[in-house]
Amino acid sequence: MNSGEQTVGEIGELALLDVILAELKTPDCATVANGDDAAVLRHSGDTVITTDTMIEGPDFRLDWHTGFELGQKLAATNLADVAAMGATPTVLTVAIACPPETRVDFLRQIARGLTHACDRLAPGTAVVGGDLATAKQLVCAVTALGEMCGRKPVTRSGARPGMVIAYAGLLGLSGYGLQLLAEHGRQEAERLCPRALYEHLTPSAAVSAGVTAAEAGAGAMLDVSDGLVLDAARITRASGVRVSLSSEQLQRVNAGRVDPPGPPLNSMLYGGEDHGMLACFQAASVPPEFTVIGQIIAGRPAVLLDGEELSGSGWDPFQNSGNLSSQAP
Repeated sequence: MNSGEQTVGEIGELALLDVILAELKTPDCATVANGDDAAVLRHSGDTVITTDTMIEGPDFRLDWHTGFELGQKLAATNLADVAAMGATPTVLTVAIACPPETRVDFLRQIARGLTHACDRLAPGTAVVGGDLATAKQLVCAVTALGEMCGRKPVTRSGARPGMVIAYAGLLGLSGYGLQLLAEHGRQEAERLCPRALYEHLTPSAAVSAGVTAAEAGAGAMLDVSDGLVLDAARITRASGVRVSLSSEQLQRVNAGRVDPPGPPLNSMLYGGEDHGMLACFQAASVPPEFTVIGQIIAGRPAVLLDGEELSGSGWDPFQNSGNLSSQAP
């Protein structure tokens, strides 16, 4: 029997590790990578670290994702968090717990997806270690590290009245793809809007824009993982300001990169998981890959659209847990 057709319970941990390690690379900053009790990294300045957990059911469904797609999503989600601090991603560690009947090839494809996403979104970055365990459902936990390289970290608390708020990356495609999946299933979703499906399953994640924004003097920044409105509200609360969005400017974000009509406005506001960069700048300092979508104004923290305060939310793992399709707008 081909090893890919076997289950992880049949081949055991050591053989499974050999399968997975064959798909991984050594990152540029590692002096000791996979194969020892811990990795050794070469960082010359401040280090950024973030962790994210994805659980089968609340966060992804195996009838929607291939292993290769899931690996890419795991990497993109964490690389974007590092980039949102203005850091350069360097390494990932990945812990996976799965049922014994999980096919070996599925985990091999996750490893390939992780490597592919690192090469695509943050060249030089790679997985340096992790853990394997058994569980009743698939659980993946990723930790990502990055290096500030002499830059100051960009937090959520530096937005000031008079700044503009701008976005880099695609917006609303992932949420729209999830909506189509929930309503129609994968085959029909791919027929209706293949780009939206692709962006949900394998987010493009504007990782390089994080460093660009930091070097341009961004006052505040985060990646849009839980919906534009919810994530913009996090900036308003941390900075004590209001965000005033423009629906006309929002429609320019995807212009020229997505076939019209593009995702509906509701998906752009609440969809999430695009992992683009939302940042605040002085008007004269906006990098070219960012599109201005509104203004920072004084007042009680709130998010407005065309002057009207928005009351909707985005993805909340505790309120939405157990029903992945409820993330769809």
